[in-house]
Amino acid sequence: MPRLDDVVAPDGTRIRWWDNGCADDSSPPVVISNGLGASPAAWPFLGGDGHPGPGTPRAVTWHHRGLGGSERPADPDRIRIADHVDDMLAVMDAAGIERATVVGWSVGVAVAFEAARRAPGRIASLLVLGGVAGGGFRGGPSWTPEVLSRGVARASAWSLRVVGPPVAGLISLLPRGLDASGVASWTPGPLQTLAEVAREFSHHDWTWFSRMVLAAGEEPPIPVEEVRVPVTVVAGEFDTMAPVEEMVALADHVRGARLVRLPGTHFLPLQFPELLHDELEALRSHR
Repeated sequence: MPRLDDVVAPDGTRIRWWDNGCADDSSPPVVISNGLGASPAAWPFLGGDGHPGPGTPRAVTWHHRGLGGSERPADPDRIRIADHVDDMLAVMDAAGIERATVVGWSVGVAVAFEAARRAPGRIASLLVLGGVAGGGFRGGPSWTPEVLSRGVARASAWSLRVVGPPVAGLISLLPRGLDASGVASWTPGPLQTLAEVAREFSHHDWTWFSRMVLAAGEEPPIPVEEVRVPVTVVAGEFDTMAPVEEMVALADHVRGARLVRLPGTHFLPLQFPELLHDELEALRSHR
């Protein structure tokens, strides 16, 4: 059964981590390098809904610093990609995982690539989606000039401090029986309940979350050409946070990377769980 536990990161910060409780030793286990502030519920095909199905691989993830039960660091500036990598490796140690396939989403893409670069012996392969490997985030359509789009992204991150609380209040009113398939019926396959995922997300401290987003946006590009493990890059054709052009460019810079383009948005784990499951299994079985 899924469980929560705590581990202390190298800088003394207590990190809350999650284990889906599955025991599948046939291939490398999975570490979810999640989107900033996202919960395990965003990954139903990995048992994030609390009900892992037969054959679900063992998967672990963690809550980012100051979010979801993890402590804020004593030094509030210790929220950079390097710090998140420290947390991921500490969680792997606590879980007894020596080597894993890492799934990176959004900000978690940069964390996944930096972990593969820093600790190559511990990363078997990478499945990355909806995020770039550092270098900040864009805001708005892909045709927006870079200087403007990055300004929009920074302004949006700051605005979370103001708009986050009232939006969270509205989310808390969503009925627990709301099925995502009624919201986005054009996507293939069954979808995880979006209301429950959004409700968990709404509990964050929005000022702190804004600070985390801004810190992520200040990260320099990670030299992904140094990564030597199998990599699959999944791009959403309608993702405005990680435009498809940037995801294609990312795949072009990674030696031997496989590129998959899907007609989805930034929230591919909820829109295409079956397809992501298949891509993950292909990586886990890679020899």
